[in-house]
Amino acid sequence: MRPRIKICGLTRPEDARLARELGADYLGVVLFTASPRHVPAVSLDGLLSSIPAGRRVAVSVAPPPGQLKQWQKQGFDYFQVHYDPAEVADTALKGWHKEVGEERLWLAPRLPPKQEFPVAALAAAQTLVLDTYQKGTYGGTGRTGDWSHFRTLAEAHPQHRWVLSGGLRPENIRAALRSSGAKIIDVNSGVESAPGIKDAARLDLLFANLGG
Repeated sequence: MRPRIKICGLTRPEDARLARELGADYLGVVLFTASPRHVPAVSLDGLLSSIPAGRRVAVSVAPPPGQLKQWQKQGFDYFQVHYDPAEVADTALKGWHKEVGEERLWLAPRLPPKQEFPVAALAAAQTLVLDTYQKGTYGGTGRTGDWSHFRTLAEAHPQHRWVLSGGLRPENIRAALRSSGAKIIDVNSGVESAPGIKDAARLDLLFANLGG
């Protein structure tokens, strides 16, 4: 059974349309200003018009109170929040949860290898993203992570939805799924020709390798 697929880091309507036509279940837009894939406010409406309602994922880093609710008003359906548990208090997670609810909140804590998954994240969100750790960054590194650890977490907490992210590309996606057992995957740099610019051939190959 094919996993659900999120194509992230979209900056161009034509890339969003292609990903949608190929069968992407979720389409991610980065709203973190320090990211090379950041979409400025002036371009946001045009990009969202190419993404069907129900598939729009706003991706950010530790947004301030009220920001998720504002993005929800702009038309986003889900909210993928990256954060460092050592720097963000558990009360912030509760605030994000209160703004959009556990079903719309996707939490992606930045965790060094072997660090225990935060209990507060498990309590605040239904969907959890496990991305590859790299000090000083929040995803989009193109580096693969510990797929067997992902499987261990997902099996230990089956009541949650787990999203595998980090270094996924057409060439390794089958191996990643075999090792991780992931039912939801998040692909970004592995289908790009440059940051924020998706490569049509690589997108097509990814979906072909996943069985359509």
